[in-house]
Amino acid sequence: MIAADRIMTTVGRFAPSPTGPLHAGSLLAAFGSWLMARRRGGLWHVRIEDVDRVRAVPGMAEQQLTMLQAFGLDWDGPIVRQSDRDALYQQALDRLLAAGEAFVCHCSRRDLEASGGRHHGRCTASAPRPDPAIRLRVPRGTRVAFDDRVRGRIEQDVGEAVGDFVLRRADGLWAYQLAVVVDDAAQHVTEVVRGADLLDSTPRQILLQRRLGLPTPAYVHLPLLLDAHGRKLSKSHAALPIDAASPLPALQHAWRQLGQAPFADVQDVPSFLDRACARFEPARIPPHDHRLCDAP
Repeated sequence: MIAADRIMTTVGRFAPSPTGPLHAGSLLAAFGSWLMARRRGGLWHVRIEDVDRVRAVPGMAEQQLTMLQAFGLDWDGPIVRQSDRDALYQQALDRLLAAGEAFVCHCSRRDLEASGGRHHGRCTASAPRPDPAIRLRVPRGTRVAFDDRVRGRIEQDVGEAVGDFVLRRADGLWAYQLAVVVDDAAQHVTEVVRGADLLDSTPRQILLQRRLGLPTPAYVHLPLLLDAHGRKLSKSHAALPIDAASPLPALQHAWRQLGQAPFADVQDVPSFLDRACARFEPARIPPHDHRLCDAP
């Protein structure tokens, strides 16, 4: 009975990287993910994606968690941190290596540039390296298709678009694609709701799920917030931190950016979130991004 209940329960997640404070684009992704899970009484986890320890800012994860609490976005279970999960990633990598699905690669960036920027089938390094990467073997013609619940049917020839992609970097750090696949499976995530900037990564992640024999969750890629020049907000000077002292206006703005019909007569965050859960309509989420200058 416990296993059946787990299968029937919607499990979502929000997985910020602790490289900077949460901004309006981060809130849109967190709020959309929270709504998709909570509207059906599901679970919502928070995972700190600090696998890139070089870019992680000390204390930033705690600041992000405090911000989520200020906006009323409560989570279930303990906070998972990728920096604590090396053993899980190594187990997955060992399986792929043992099955011949992954291989050691000594290619440098210069070697890859000479072969057109993509790695196909075999290592062409000019010399062995003391710090080789490990790549997933992706033959030409390897196609992945899936139905995104906002963007529709997505197809990609992973072999042509990406080639053999990295699972463990030459500096010894785990690649995002491997870590996120292992973590989503370990946390029993059934629905990945995130920004559309990660849409291109999804075919690689589905391919990895298949190679590892892991379930594939549903995918929902939310619209991005862009600055006036069309740049993703996180890469723009316009990405100012959201104000935890005044959360309701930011939540209302994110609600409109998700295409939802506005409602009035709400004076506090708990009331707003209760009303939002009852009124949320995923079919209204727009399949296009928003420029800040177009924001209502």
